[in-house]
Amino acid sequence: MLTFVLWFILLILCWPLALVALVLYPIVWLLLLPFRLLGIAVEGVLELVRAIILLPARVLRGPRRA
Repeated sequence: MLTFVLWFILLILCWPLALVALVLYPIVWLLLLPFRLLGIAVEGVLELVRAIILLPARVLRGPRRA
């Protein structure tokens, strides 16, 4: 919602720049998509490494009591 309000303000102040931003936004989103996917993959790998490192401590702690 905030992005739309900012774009609308830009449309009022400088409509050619707002139209350029409207056209370029999907292109920039597509260019940044691989980096977003890479970030998700790296986060998953780091969580896996963290789980493997903390596994002995969780096993030694024993079952949790409810």
